[in-house]
Amino acid sequence: MQPKIVIGITQGDTNGIGYEVIIKALSNANVLEMFTPVIYGSSKAFGIYRKQIPETENINTNIITSARDAHPKRVNIINCVSEQMQVEPGQLTHDSAKSAIEALNAAVKDLKEGLINILVTAPFNKRGVALENFKYAGHTGYLIDAFGVKDGLMFMCSDNLKIGVVTTHIPLSQVSSSINEEIILSKLRLMNDSLKRDFGRERPKIAVLGLNPHAGDDGLLGEEDLRIIKPAVKRANEEGIQTFGPFPPDGFFAATMQYNYDAVLAMYHDQGLIPFKALSFDSGVNFTAGLPIVRTSPDHGTAFDIAGKNKANPRSMLSAIYLALDIYRNRQRYDEMHANPLTAKIPGQDEVRQQGSRFPRYNGNGGNVIQ
Repeated sequence: MQPKIVIGITQGDTNGIGYEVIIKALSNANVLEMFTPVIYGSSKAFGIYRKQIPETENINTNIITSARDAHPKRVNIINCVSEQMQVEPGQLTHDSAKSAIEALNAAVKDLKEGLINILVTAPFNKRGVALENFKYAGHTGYLIDAFGVKDGLMFMCSDNLKIGVVTTHIPLSQVSSSINEEIILSKLRLMNDSLKRDFGRERPKIAVLGLNPHAGDDGLLGEEDLRIIKPAVKRANEEGIQTFGPFPPDGFFAATMQYNYDAVLAMYHDQGLIPFKALSFDSGVNFTAGLPIVRTSPDHGTAFDIAGKNKANPRSMLSAIYLALDIYRNRQRYDEMHANPLTAKIPGQDEVRQQGSRFPRYNGNGGNVIQ
């Protein structure tokens, strides 16, 4: 019998909804049958938030000093932040931002040492961590550097929609000067490889969105689509990546064309995340493609306005956990198949679409899960 997968879960900003969605997600015994959770953060903060969620007071916890000692049937907590940290729900504080960074550093260290198999990150406040000299705009850039890869892809995923972005957390005024053929081509390669290895697509089809209104109208409304994006699409096809576009974003989503492709590549953050969150909010997942490890996160932020009020929906956190498990298993099968194609098999594209995720989905009612 194979050992259970160990998932490291970082607390995120202590004063956001991270603990609430983590506690709610892990409160169902059926969920704990699938993996062993290790929370990187504070048992004190965990206890404070648990008291505010009456239906989770009986959750079994296990305080440990190392992921090696994780109990397979309990919610394990590693205290890796300052004991003097103050919990102030809804407030951006030095303590809350600093603890988010400390939890992330501790989890990544254990991930590199193989003590945990998967990383799921609760959200932190970007302004808060920036004030603590965190030099990255978010988790993605931090993890790219931490694992020494040249590039990574912010890949927003739900059951029927996947959207990646070329540029992430930069001002809109810098987008045009930040895109070029090589960057777009790099993202297309990462997306194509991820669709194959992480999602079981044999011959993925990728749609690319234009930058300007009407994808530039043949240069009338901007030259980037003709000068940069079209050549990148052409080069991707020459490499065997099935790539189409650039498409005008408004008409593309209005005509529901996104469902004709395995994934969509947007040029900038809001171009991709506005339609994604409009169509998949509360069930979407932020996945970092291109890393040697599996990392996912809920598609929402710290939500300070509802922190500590028992109003947060754990559905996106559960989806992040389930997707991470799916990807981890898919990678194992994919790597086994390519190591020995005669004895291993990964489902084909049609099979994957028919069977969907192999893990249960959250039904939104009281933390129950459905098969």
